[in-house]
Amino acid sequence: MKLMNNKFQKIVILLIVTWLILFVFLPNLLVFITSFLTQDDANLIKLTFTLNNYIRLLDPLYANVLLHSLNISILATLLCLLLGYPFAWCLTTLPKNIKTIMLFLLIVPFWTNSLVRIYCLKILLSTRGWLNNFLIWTGLIHKPFHIIYKPQAVVFGLIYILLPFMVLPIYSNLEKLDKTFLEAAYDLGANKIQTFFYVILPLSMPGIIAGCLLVMIPATGMFYVSDLMGGAKNLLIGNIIRNQFLNIRDWPFGASISIVITFLMWIMLFIYWRTMRLLKG
Repeated sequence: MKLMNNKFQKIVILLIVTWLILFVFLPNLLVFITSFLTQDDANLIKLTFTLNNYIRLLDPLYANVLLHSLNISILATLLCLLLGYPFAWCLTTLPKNIKTIMLFLLIVPFWTNSLVRIYCLKILLSTRGWLNNFLIWTGLIHKPFHIIYKPQAVVFGLIYILLPFMVLPIYSNLEKLDKTFLEAAYDLGANKIQTFFYVILPLSMPGIIAGCLLVMIPATGMFYVSDLMGGAKNLLIGNIIRNQFLNIRDWPFGASISIVITFLMWIMLFIYWRTMRLLKG
């Protein structure tokens, strides 16, 4: 029986490793190699080594788009944290049956495609949308106000899509928090504010960092949110990559941008790993 279990474990591990090699490692390797090749109008790629694709990234046009993407993603991440942390903490204090319902409602949006939800959000916030019509009907405003096609609309769309990714890791971390630490803090004379900043916040830091990564990393590449909510003036780096591959057909340059974004993600994951080691040490 033990021999059968060992064989089963080896087969499972082999399947997982094979899957990762075929669908993770090899595609990324191909993108990395393509980033050093040359564009060809006839065959898309010419086997001529060049570093021009990475040098082009120093162009102010692409550098500004990258900085704009980082600013938008950082702002969306901070706002998700400000909204998600109190919500996650409130979840931990609810009775079990109500907590289950709230978690279910938090996860329900994942059952609908995010693109469909962004279209619905656009209809809601557009100049002639339901929100403007309701506010005019109530007399709070006298003419529609413009939200769509502004950076604020892109941030709002990212928060709408990514907020659950911030709430769930923080909730998971707070749910496992040892309540005896809180009792010890109160016994030592700490008030609620001091207990939060000196006990709860440091102990929930792994969940905060995980939530920030889960929000910030995809926020830089959600080009459809920028297309629908921000318009042509509020591009994310994901829009540039999409245009290079599908419209301009400059696959090497699009691959080089993808590699740079992947490298930035690796840096974030390394920071997360180092932070977790410091917190545990």
